[in-house]
Amino acid sequence: MLAAALVAAGLVGWSVHAEVVDAGTSFAADALKPFVEKGELPGAISVFYQNGKQETACVGYADVAKKRPITMDDVYMQCSQTKGFCGVTIAILVEEGKLNLDDPVAKYIPEFGTLWVEQKADTNGVRRLAKAKNALTVRMVMNHTGGFPFELPNFHGMGGWSRRMPLRSVALTAASQPLLFESGTKVQYSNVGIDIGAAVVERITGKRWEAFLKERVLDPLGMKSSGFWPTQEQLAKQIEMYTCRKGQPAAWTRDDRSMQRPYSDDRVFPSAGAGLWTTANDQLKFYKMLMNLGLGENGVRILKEETVKRILAVSTRPKGLGGYSLGLTAPEADNEDAWFGHGGAWGTNCMVNWHRKQLKLWTVQLRGGPRPWDRSREQAANAFFQKTLDTRAEKAYTGRMK
Repeated sequence: MLAAALVAAGLVGWSVHAEVVDAGTSFAADALKPFVEKGELPGAISVFYQNGKQETACVGYADVAKKRPITMDDVYMQCSQTKGFCGVTIAILVEEGKLNLDDPVAKYIPEFGTLWVEQKADTNGVRRLAKAKNALTVRMVMNHTGGFPFELPNFHGMGGWSRRMPLRSVALTAASQPLLFESGTKVQYSNVGIDIGAAVVERITGKRWEAFLKERVLDPLGMKSSGFWPTQEQLAKQIEMYTCRKGQPAAWTRDDRSMQRPYSDDRVFPSAGAGLWTTANDQLKFYKMLMNLGLGENGVRILKEETVKRILAVSTRPKGLGGYSLGLTAPEADNEDAWFGHGGAWGTNCMVNWHRKQLKLWTVQLRGGPRPWDRSREQAANAFFQKTLDTRAEKAYTGRMK
């Protein structure tokens, strides 16, 4: 277990311990050790936090073959957790009065002015389209009710998340394709929709989305190890990817079709839906900022409290369509047991509860299943927080590709 000693400066408006201290517990490490010893779980990072006390467990290896222990400073692909970072950039613009969530996307990208919705094929199998009735809004693209598919056609052929094309090109390609349903009426988890949101940010700010993200979020929070182009020095310490196998040691996997090597060259384009590299230490800085209602532990305020409460910590979808805000899974109604956050395709996840000042972070790089340690990990979390946790939201977008 690693001790934490981070000083939180300028934390006002809520009561916490000024210093993050080691909780003195080892619930996660004890729960995960048997799976690491059998090789089923190559390596993992678990962090539990509650009101200034933190349990940090780094178990196993980032690289099993080299016996390189996994650490909080090893880089990894967080996949869909990138969506929450896009949500924060949207929230910044809403707070500054430069954007309204119910603005039509066409206000910023005119090509979305006329959209078509795919209809059921007729008896002869002929595909039919109907002109969309509902205006596509920024809110809809950010909460997966826009009607876009998970990814663009020929996604894997283009090299996955990092080699598709610039964000505006993704948006324009999406605008030329028929919607799967009328915007705002159903849910389809979509990287494309989030990328459209990022393209709107670019149009408003006049900057590349990744540059705006760095300027307004990453740099202020001190997230120096996060970005879309990891250096060779960072990649030398990356958490390697493994494929789970029932009753057997996990198998090293060179890469996945959705994120293909090389990871850092001039063919890589940032994706707001899935593409940001980070470390567990950096992830903590971002999610603690959300837990602290917009205030980083270094005392830097990214968002106002009400902004986080109103459009990030609670759902922005119509009632009955499940809980999701802006790139973050969130409850439909706020309460003291409400958690919000996001997961990623390779198993990463972080959820926070701002009412109770609680956080749980999980870092792995795994494909497939089964994952028998998940139940033990939940029990460890329950023991740390001393209450039964609702993990439905946590599981919803962890390991999810579509």
